[in-house]
Amino acid sequence: MPDDNAPKSSYELAMERLRRKDAEAGVESQAITDAQKEAIAEVRNFYEARLAELEILHQSKMRGSVDHAERETFAQEYRRDRERLTSERDLKIEKLRRG
Repeated sequence: MPDDNAPKSSYELAMERLRRKDAEAGVESQAITDAQKEAIAEVRNFYEARLAELEILHQSKMRGSVDHAERETFAQEYRRDRERLTSERDLKIEKLRRG
């Protein structure tokens, strides 16, 4: 059992403040179940593969084009698709965490 009188790191102090703030706001922390952890890992793996596939396709398009305007269009599409996939992934993970 840790000594309550022992000096605390700034990290520990910050975490205590956040826990107090959450308690005052009525936010309850729940432990994630093993099934949730497994589902979250599966979602992360799926989106990691999709992002890798997107990167490969983007690099292929970029190598095949010398036109500056076309390359810029490819870059914009890549950023938009990447943001969409990342957003979808984060949304699904958040839903899984909430149960």
